[in-house]
Amino acid sequence: MSSVLVPALFAFALSAGAVAPPVGSAPASPCLVPPIDAPVTDPFRMPACPYCAGNRGIEYGPRPGQGVIAMADGLVVFAGTVAGTRWLVVEHRDGLRASYGRLSTMSVTRGDVVRAGQELGRSTDRFYVGLRDGDRPVDPTDRLGRRRYRPRLVPTDGSAGRPAGAARLVCRIAGGGR
Repeated sequence: MSSVLVPALFAFALSAGAVAPPVGSAPASPCLVPPIDAPVTDPFRMPACPYCAGNRGIEYGPRPGQGVIAMADGLVVFAGTVAGTRWLVVEHRDGLRASYGRLSTMSVTRGDVVRAGQELGRSTDRFYVGLRDGDRPVDPTDRLGRRRYRPRLVPTDGSAGRPAGAARLVCRIAGGGR
């Protein structure tokens, strides 16, 4: 098969819904799972023009070797090195593409189907995540969920309380849509 035909067939498969939810899976969360637990060092800043300065994603300052996880279910469409830096691109079911950059290691390869929360690799001392709709950068900030726990009463008599329930993700964009 020619090298031009393979990407074209792959793109067609994606547009035809090749990244379908597994049978019996729970509905997707409207929020994206935060890819790493680290402070933001450079927030999203939409450039004024295609070649102007800005930041088309979010940069974090993690501990080197910290785990990086998938923000949503999807298909790994790129896993490789660009200018000496490891990058992954995951296409989500809704067509948005997430780029994960400045990785020290990768635990997935091109063609792998990933689930939200699955480890993709490890960070360097800097980590970048970007989100695109076609060629347009999208600010992921409001789509990233924040973990919220249900309030609970804690006994004051020293007895053991009930364990905290599972956290749920809450995000600013209702429905997590585009």
